[in-house]
Amino acid sequence: MTTPRPTLSVAMIGHAFMGAAHSQAWRTAPRFFDLPLQPRMHLLGGRDEQRVTAAAETLGWESTTTDWKSAVERDDIDLVDICTPGDSHAEIAIAALAAGKHVLCEKPLANTVAEAEQMAAAAASAAERGVRAMVGFAYRRVPAVALARELVAQGRIGTVRHVRAQYLQDWIVDPEVPLSWRLDKERAGSGALGDIGAHIIDLAQHITGENIAEVSGVLETFVKERPVAQGDTSGTLGGGGGDEGATGEKGPVTVDDAAVFLARFTSGALGTFEATRFATGRKNGIRLEINGSRGSLAFDFEDMNVLEFFDASEADETAGFRRILVTEPGHPYVAAWWPAGHGLGYEHCFTHQVVDLVRAVADGVDPTPTFADGLQVQRVLAAVETSSLTRTWQETLT
Repeated sequence: MTTPRPTLSVAMIGHAFMGAAHSQAWRTAPRFFDLPLQPRMHLLGGRDEQRVTAAAETLGWESTTTDWKSAVERDDIDLVDICTPGDSHAEIAIAALAAGKHVLCEKPLANTVAEAEQMAAAAASAAERGVRAMVGFAYRRVPAVALARELVAQGRIGTVRHVRAQYLQDWIVDPEVPLSWRLDKERAGSGALGDIGAHIIDLAQHITGENIAEVSGVLETFVKERPVAQGDTSGTLGGGGGDEGATGEKGPVTVDDAAVFLARFTSGALGTFEATRFATGRKNGIRLEINGSRGSLAFDFEDMNVLEFFDASEADETAGFRRILVTEPGHPYVAAWWPAGHGLGYEHCFTHQVVDLVRAVADGVDPTPTFADGLQVQRVLAAVETSSLTRTWQETLT
């Protein structure tokens, strides 16, 4: 007879796009991975009672609330998963940590460096009491990305010289796409820079093991005004999925549509970064290439089960980029899934995130990326924004 595992009771605040992805992960992780704790999808929070009730039924949550503060204070909750817009991350996370709850917070960590500093300090204090915090940069958990980090750490590409990173989308190319919280600086903090640029900043630092030390960047907003939506249903608690049509009026777009910046890493390596929601024809194009003194690595999310690897030590006559299909049992995370050659998808990143978080909580260690890691990304975002305003290089490290 199998001994029951201790329960990890979860409250998730927000149930839109990220809420659905996180819900799938909480449902799936204990069914494919041997976890030391059994996640319980106990409570779902949203600002609208009708919407959150419907979402709980669809996504598999036991109960609902329209008051995140009551969720944080409940004795039967062990972990709070924050899937709301950025303007509420700091308040919810700090309250949850103070209440002794473990926290998973979606990226970017906050809307400002000051908020991120407060969150990182709260996480450090909570860790002394055995309370853990993680920021949700889920793309770290793509097996091909995890393999890339291993190869760099093993010295397979030597000293890192160049990093090229792109995150390309096109969902607001049409100027008639209505305003939403993602286009409001008060709610989102920034536009393409923070929404998707944060991912490639984190990936570049994670894979190379180096921080970005200084940046020089340019931000641009191509469409300055957009139709005003009848109702933004995403809400502070991450209610529904988006907007409900336009009113005929127009309002200002207060975030960037695109960000481009140069970077210098702590080792002296150079980086070029591009994040845009105006790359017509590109839906979710994440691309990284890392060149080192002994080799190179290249990853493209549109072919996410593949990592390209160039070994400069091979003979010129046969040297070339090697296409590694990252589906072998020995590859990161893959053994729990399907036979070799059967690829994984976007949703598996979030499942792996839950696996790593649950194991860290059970082991009493800080999961990664930590809130301190999220703070470092936040400092890069702020430095790029300042650089664009001042047309100067900006340092990112304290």
